[in-house]
Amino acid sequence: MGTLREQMTMDLALKRFSEKTQRIYLTQVKNISAYFNKSPDKLDRDEVKRYLHYLIEEKNYSSSYVNQCYCALKFFFEVTLRSKWFMDRIPRAKREKKAPAVLDKEEVLRLFKVTANIKHKAILMLIYSSGLRVSEAANLKVSDIDSKRMMIFIRNGKGGRDRYTTLSKTALDMLRRYFREERPEKIPPELLTKEWLFTGENPWAPITARSIQLIFKEALNHAGIIKPATVHTLRHSFATHHLEAKTDLPTIQWLLGHKYLKTTAAYTHVTDKHMATIRSPLDFPIKRKYTKKIKSA
Repeated sequence: MGTLREQMTMDLALKRFSEKTQRIYLTQVKNISAYFNKSPDKLDRDEVKRYLHYLIEEKNYSSSYVNQCYCALKFFFEVTLRSKWFMDRIPRAKREKKAPAVLDKEEVLRLFKVTANIKHKAILMLIYSSGLRVSEAANLKVSDIDSKRMMIFIRNGKGGRDRYTTLSKTALDMLRRYFREERPEKIPPELLTKEWLFTGENPWAPITARSIQLIFKEALNHAGIIKPATVHTLRHSFATHHLEAKTDLPTIQWLLGHKYLKTTAAYTHVTDKHMATIRSPLDFPIKRKYTKKIKSA
């Protein structure tokens, strides 16, 4: 892409898109350019449609992935090239609506129990107890933990939005244990109060989201949980357990950092407690009909 790539990179930064979104958009435009072996500004509507169809029919990518490509190309043409001559006439893939996996409270506690590493346990506890995204947990700083107000400050969350969420006393106790037992040996004293809460192998850099995903997967295996769960399942579980505890949707929306209430409503879905009140038709009582016998004259 050359100069076009530099221009698109600048446009994405000016729009304050996250680093992850910038990387995805640039990669998507690069991929379609390589597919047709031509500069992306030379693509026409039919080529874009053919490529999106190729991703769906031949590559069998998810609707989410295809829509990422659509959004990246739309941004490229409308913002970087300042052209609106065809992206608005190309349909987007219909999003798949899949019910998210949710861990019950006993399974969550089992995850924590089998996680021997104090740092790993603190990470998983914080994600569940505060409803964090994996990237939010990875980028927490020590100064984001407000133990006096029992809140956590989430900076630059999804959509570039800051928010506060709750801090669990149990999670705070685990964080303090983590600080006492592990951090002092690895973190330079000058960084203890102002830098990353969870560091990776490099004490000057935060832990990666990928590392947290591996931590969760290992805990899931040790706990013997066979549900198709990911780190994000802890966030789903946080929302669902709040709903089961009668927490109102606007409060859950605020804690999760959702822009729209309908996102929260879809996120929390039908709770286990609600499902438990619904009976199967197989268990319905059978009402027998009785006919009055007529005596013969």
